Amino acid sequence: MPPSSKLPSPPGRRPLTRRDLLHGGAFAVAGATVVGLPIPFARFLPAGVLLLAHAADGEGGKEGLTHLSDRPVNMETPAHLLDDEATLAHRLFVRNNGLAPPVAEIADEDWTLTIDGEVETPLWLTIADLKRDFDVVTLRLQMECGGNGRRYFSPGASGNQWGFGAIGCPDWTGVRLADVLARAGVKESAVYTAHYGADTHLSGDPDKLPISRGMPIEKALEPHTLIAWSLGDGPLPPTNGYPLRLVVPGWPGSCSHKWLTRITLRDREHDGPKMTGQSYRVPAYPVAPGTEVPDEDMVIITSMPVKSMITFPETGVSRAPGNAFEARGHAWAGERSIAAVETSIDFGATWSPARLEAPVNKYAWARWRADVTLPAPGYYEIWARARDDAGVMQPPIAPGWNPRGYLNNMQHRVAVFAV
Repeated sequence: MPPSSKLPSPPGRRPLTRRDLLHGGAFAVAGATVVGLPIPFARFLPAGVLLLAHAADGEGGKEGLTHLSDRPVNMETPAHLLDDEATLAHRLFVRNNGLAPPVAEIADEDWTLTIDGEVETPLWLTIADLKRDFDVVTLRLQMECGGNGRRYFSPGASGNQWGFGAIGCPDWTGVRLADVLARAGVKESAVYTAHYGADTHLSGDPDKLPISRGMPIEKALEPHTLIAWSLGDGPLPPTNGYPLRLVVPGWPGSCSHKWLTRITLRDREHDGPKMTGQSYRVPAYPVAPGTEVPDEDMVIITSMPVKSMITFPETGVSRAPGNAFEARGHAWAGERSIAAVETSIDFGATWSPARLEAPVNKYAWARWRADVTLPAPGYYEIWARARDDAGVMQPPIAPGWNPRGYLNNMQHRVAVFAV
């Protein structure tokens, strides 16, 4: 059985519980306005449902993102808005499994993180404790939804129909999870983590968890796995986990629990919601498209595959024929590193090497640049493909069909008109 989701009380303090936080949807609407006008029936808005006006303007300051769903809230980022070397807070995609807590009403000093389970000494830490008692680090780390690219599988898979924009590589500030676990004392019996947050189930039932994922203890102790409270030069956005979250780089973003309240070390593989069955799992062997795969033949996703994207120019632009211009973007490969990126303007008949810049740290994406010349008037596509340090190359179409549409690393393309 999974450990109880009820949190033990720290000495002298009662921790926040999910029931405490269950009073409304992701964002309070009482007293809210739209373009200066009151919302007379705001009290009737179902929990987790986004106002259309807010969706159009970009919920939580996420202007320009593509709104996929509002119960739960999910948004992806168009490729051209990811051109910054470090992803900006207002341009990081949003992936929720449940309802976000109304964290704007909670002060940092009231947030408590519990570390328990297979440890020598359970810990109850405030964010102030983390900042004071552990080394604070800032790292640029990739975060990607396991279903990024799901839209392009055939036959299709259920779930958010992500294009290429469920990826980001911000600068995160926090402490190493390994340092916190060392303070607690990891028992030899610990083999897996279990993560819990303040988000609530779509049903509104406070006794149900929307998601509780985990990772092998080896990944938890990797020095780039963080407990973070900052994204870029400010606090985490509410939609991205304010005030505290995990950052587990190179693995599916579902491992990086938002609104983090508890990490339990377990003596077995974690079996919380979204850890078993078909969730964040792929077949252990290749299957034909449309195959029903038994749960026992599914394996947990760990490292994300080699990928690249074109962030400039934006698809659909025009360029003068015969004049060189720069194409650029990013490439990343989960646990691996990028060895090369190439571009093509003749639908993959020939490829030219791009200039590759070294990432600023492990798990950061690599910047690439290429000079492109369209030889004559007409319609062109710029294609990009990356190769990792194990020799694995991005395929031209969606590879390895699987029932939930995970791990699509097909080549990214943009359309350009030479006129």
